[in-house]
Amino acid sequence: MQIVNITKPGVPPTPTSAATKGRYAFVSLGCAKNLVDSERMLGLLQLDGYELVADPDGADFVVINTCGFIDVARAESFAAIDEMLELKQQGRTRGVIVSGCLAERNREELLIERPEIDSLVGVFGREEITQVADRLLGNMHEQRKLFSPAPIRALPDTDRLRITPRHFAYLKISEGCDRLCTFCAIPQMRGKHASKSIEQVIIEAEQLAADGVRELIIVAQDTTYYGLDLYGEPRLTELLAKLDKVEGIDWIRLMYFYPMYITDELVDTIASADKILPYIDMPLQHINDTMLRRMSRRVTRDKTELLIKLLRDRIPNLTLRTTFIAGFPGETEAEFEELVEFVESQKFDHMGVFVYSYEESTPSSKLADHLPNEVKSERRERLMAVQQQVAFERNQARLGRQLDVLIDGPVVGQTNVWKGRTKEDAPDVDGLVYVTGNEHLLTSGVITRCEIVASQDYDLIGVALGMPS
Repeated sequence: MQIVNITKPGVPPTPTSAATKGRYAFVSLGCAKNLVDSERMLGLLQLDGYELVADPDGADFVVINTCGFIDVARAESFAAIDEMLELKQQGRTRGVIVSGCLAERNREELLIERPEIDSLVGVFGREEITQVADRLLGNMHEQRKLFSPAPIRALPDTDRLRITPRHFAYLKISEGCDRLCTFCAIPQMRGKHASKSIEQVIIEAEQLAADGVRELIIVAQDTTYYGLDLYGEPRLTELLAKLDKVEGIDWIRLMYFYPMYITDELVDTIASADKILPYIDMPLQHINDTMLRRMSRRVTRDKTELLIKLLRDRIPNLTLRTTFIAGFPGETEAEFEELVEFVESQKFDHMGVFVYSYEESTPSSKLADHLPNEVKSERRERLMAVQQQVAFERNQARLGRQLDVLIDGPVVGQTNVWKGRTKEDAPDVDGLVYVTGNEHLLTSGVITRCEIVASQDYDLIGVALGMPS
């Protein structure tokens, strides 16, 4: 459970009043898109005069922004809710507000199973979080649920109180998803795809740059689909060209590429840009054609292999990250082995594997031949073992190289040891570089040239040499 503690935030929005309306704690769970929602709610509460505290014990109320994507995430959300409700029962906080995807997905059941929850706020009710807090502290309990319909245009994410370190931030360019992947409940929780305008995205990017951000991480449910709803055609190429010109930003990282709508123009823009990193996160989920059809992915193995070759041929020094699902309903041993051989041959730079999660409200729940949990888990471990070997060999090949490292912060409990990331590593999901050396070169948010001297599993160890040329 991540209780928000802003120790080194970006510049927070200025409250409209000097008076404190109340003290609250905030728990943020789930993906980067949900984190942006958390930061927006934190900013709105800050602007309205509420004071964020790190310890929920003694706070006037607690907000829990939940994830409802798969069973493991829901279990974490339920555990956080129960922990905060226990505090309330003991009289150590006055109220508990539950927001986000789990609130959206389990509306009625949540209040029936946990009637002590004071308020439920759906994904698109986040803009009214201050009114919800006002009602709670004013003992106005007649309206306990706030669910707004998905907007036609994605909500703005300005005036955020950021949870991430000051030097990097997630920039959400759209909301929702029009894909109908049979395993996924996201459209049920976050609605149809809705893009922000190019102008709005640039405004947010400039605000983040002014707040000290050096690395922008572009996120959406479906990044390559950006703009189709708003402009009648995908406009990611144009958006990236404009983002590449935002002053103050050094790195732009691309996440959540669906393997469709990737055009020659888009590839050329990524390859030739000054700030857009040669890094693409493109979840593939499987490679066997039968499995792809059962997942309703609308791609084939042949097209996927051609796309990977195109990206690697046209984008110099490309880092490619992907994810797969192990144990999808009906997956035979032969189909899984095809996936294993594909991973062995492609040698992805980074890879994650999810065990298939049974989601009652999704089309895949009605498919035949669901696999036992032990089979799904065993297949995940086998696939990750293949990738582990690839990753370790990749790190060995980086020994002796000089790489630019963005320093994220000091390693707690160690003297003059810092952790950072190269252009090839996204926060939280990829490896780290542990750096020592001249302490004047090691400060959070600084990009430092390092020599890689050792590797440790998925991470690297480097010595700071100086500033990049």
